[in-house]
Amino acid sequence: MTLREEFEKREHNILSPYAAFSDMSMGRDIHEEPCDLRPAYQRDRDRILHSKAFRRLKGKTQVFLAPEGDHYRTRLTHTLEVSQNARTIAKALRLNEDLTEAIALGHDLGHTPFGHAGERVLNRICSDGFYHQLQSVRVVEKLEKNGAGLNLTKEVRDGIRNHSTAGNPMTLEGKIVRLCDKIAYVNSDIDDAIRGRIIREEDIPENCVQVLGKTVRERLNTLIHDIIINSMDQSDIIMSEEKNEALQQLRKYMFDNVYINSAAKEEEGKAERMIGQLFAYYMKHMEELPEEYTRMIWEQGETVERAVCDYIAGMTDRYAVTTYQNLMIPETWRVY
Repeated sequence: MTLREEFEKREHNILSPYAAFSDMSMGRDIHEEPCDLRPAYQRDRDRILHSKAFRRLKGKTQVFLAPEGDHYRTRLTHTLEVSQNARTIAKALRLNEDLTEAIALGHDLGHTPFGHAGERVLNRICSDGFYHQLQSVRVVEKLEKNGAGLNLTKEVRDGIRNHSTAGNPMTLEGKIVRLCDKIAYVNSDIDDAIRGRIIREEDIPENCVQVLGKTVRERLNTLIHDIIINSMDQSDIIMSEEKNEALQQLRKYMFDNVYINSAAKEEEGKAERMIGQLFAYYMKHMEELPEEYTRMIWEQGETVERAVCDYIAGMTDRYAVTTYQNLMIPETWRVY
């Protein structure tokens, strides 16, 4: 018996009957021989962690575009916070931690530079729209490894595809990540907004403070405990009505005071115009796309528009700015 088989047997002895068992996965699109060490979902988790798209998350905006300071969240630190909270819940409920972590680490791989500002402009100018959760699936299926993709299991891809508010994941592990994404970004964005003096702690709605707690630590503790208590030995991931209403009100408060028209968003218009101009440029000069993207057009039949979207969505904030400067800003002429 291999170590993988021992781990799979242990899952059946330890995990809840509602867990997604590694040896019962719906599998991959392309058949692979199982690893002798790692169950399927752990293998997926490792593939995501070692991908180029995952490394690029460190250079992508979460909420605050190009902040001065080292303690503001990036898309990478947000991803790690989602993963940690989700694993805590999965472990307490005796669900599959490897699957939970794989979904959490991969859920934002397709996010654009400059956060949702980049997503908005690509969704507006692309004929078939742009949604970061679908782009994240596209990254792991078609873009990573020079077009070969990561060949992840169906359960991981389903969790990534359905992590947004409107999603409905097929596994409880995916449902955990869906909730933890919202819990993480609302609370961490409050922390960053207070640090950036956009809001004050005392500005947070009083009923939210009374129900969830005054600090980020208290609110996370309250919400995570609530999910665990209400979901224990259940076939669903459940939050109490009181805590869910408080979280929704807190989210609305953040949209009204931080996410829309706050001082933190003053530069987003510039970022949107920059993304739009990059898109227009490459639509006219597709030959200047990197080879991996032109190959998708000629060999795989992708449209120029989709290839341009893929290229721009994969950029970090800094790379997008540098590319724009090189293409659009004239250099000073001088005699050498």
